[in-house]
Amino acid sequence: MNSIKSVSEFHRLLSLPAPKHPLVSVINLAESVFLEDEVWKGFVNRFYCVALKREAKGKIKYGQQHYDYDKGVLSFTAPNQVQYLDLETMECGSGYLLIFHPDFLLKHPLINSIGNYGFFSYAVNEALHLSAEEEDDLISILNKIDKECVHIDRHTQEIILSQIELLLNYSNRFYERQFITRKNNNYHLLAKFEALVDQYFNENGSVQRGLLTVQHIAESMNLSPNYLSDLLRIHTGQSTQQHIHGKMIDKAKEKLSTTDLTVSEIAYELGFEHAQSFSSLFRKKTNMSPLEFRQAFN
Repeated sequence: MNSIKSVSEFHRLLSLPAPKHPLVSVINLAESVFLEDEVWKGFVNRFYCVALKREAKGKIKYGQQHYDYDKGVLSFTAPNQVQYLDLETMECGSGYLLIFHPDFLLKHPLINSIGNYGFFSYAVNEALHLSAEEEDDLISILNKIDKECVHIDRHTQEIILSQIELLLNYSNRFYERQFITRKNNNYHLLAKFEALVDQYFNENGSVQRGLLTVQHIAESMNLSPNYLSDLLRIHTGQSTQQHIHGKMIDKAKEKLSTTDLTVSEIAYELGFEHAQSFSSLFRKKTNMSPLEFRQAFN
């Protein structure tokens, strides 16, 4: 697997002059030309990338799935994620790439908080669709970062990273707006999520495959785990894991109140390897043990 380790190397592969700053760059896609290089057939970037694209075309594989580039979207990629580009179909269109190396975050608070921006783990088809006004806000920030890259002094890191953090916070706001404004599609996803979780427990999927995980349910919906959790949190106030646990406890209560199964048998049917783990979760969620619940119910 090819590795693009530096901002300078990425510039070279896009036929661009050397970057103004060795660890951060704002790239104008209209000025970029992908070199015919084997690297694009399978590569990992060692840096963060925020891409604001207009009229870009081509096929990309990011993570485990293939997608077509869309029009006017903002997407995020984290370091060390496997990617593939099809240069035969690739047209850069216009827009910007913001790339910054993890080393640029050293000794800055953002190095500890950047993991909280879940959209760096979203799939490409979960990109952010921007309004013209939102796009202008982000381009203004990118222009400020680009101008600051020529000033490499003791203030550079703080000024640039404050702008990057501002861009990420705006992106959080815009994603929340997108979750809300795409109600019809999102309600369909929420209904599908509920149906899949119910099916898993009602058809004894837990017995066959173990505990239902966030990864499993997200893959079943062709979504990334972070995108699904953020979608659920915006609309319901709970994460995917919280929803799964809620459904699991409801099913446990049903079995405790309507069957003579032992606690260990119920734990096994719900996918637990150890009854103690099930009992601990049940107590955490209900403030009583499974046996106490059964006795209180009866």
